[in-house]
Amino acid sequence: MLTIKICVPVPPQTVSEALDLIQKAESQRADFIEVRLDSLDRHNQLADIANCSNVPLIATNRSTKSQGKFSGSEAQRKKVLLDAAEEGFDYVDVELSTPWLKEIINTLREIDVKPVVSFHDFNETPSMSQLNGILKKQIESGADVCKIVTTAKILEDNLTVLDFVSKACKTARIVCFSMGELGKPSRLLSPVFGGFFTIAALESDRKTASGQLTIQEMRMAYKALGLI
Repeated sequence: MLTIKICVPVPPQTVSEALDLIQKAESQRADFIEVRLDSLDRHNQLADIANCSNVPLIATNRSTKSQGKFSGSEAQRKKVLLDAAEEGFDYVDVELSTPWLKEIINTLREIDVKPVVSFHDFNETPSMSQLNGILKKQIESGADVCKIVTTAKILEDNLTVLDFVSKACKTARIVCFSMGELGKPSRLLSPVFGGFFTIAALESDRKTASGQLTIQEMRMAYKALGLI
């Protein structure tokens, strides 16, 4: 039986907003909830967020150079991620390009937090050999989940990504699809081809990346296709 899992990212500015958005994501039956810590104005109540849900929570703290909102130093960004892990988040997302990557992943594993090692290409979809090279580095880094997000410039980029997912899922927990309006097919179909989960917006006005469908739209599409 095919199991399709959906992760919903939430970009709160305050802790109370985080709790509200997480509750809404739970009510939409999200399988994972990604909390965008780079949207938060302060990071001194992470335990309140980490302990508010039974749905697995992923802590993400994207820097401005990765199209996130965290403008502090890499050392400060690292501290927020490790604090989130210490306070009880289930997963922590660390970019493949992060300084001290191995050190961070080793620390996460020591406290039994699963590392998501992510790679984003905001310009294009790399070739199959390049995607395999990225995956190899992620696996070698100690990733529990390997996340590769590309940008679809042409419709055929969806085929590249889905072909890659169908093979990569045999060796890793892989999350991979293409951003952009042209990447919507891969967002929808990546879990059908073996992706660990796909990502959908909570609401149409809370999208965190180009081409995101809402979780309601995704569930309706899966139902129409007879997949759920």
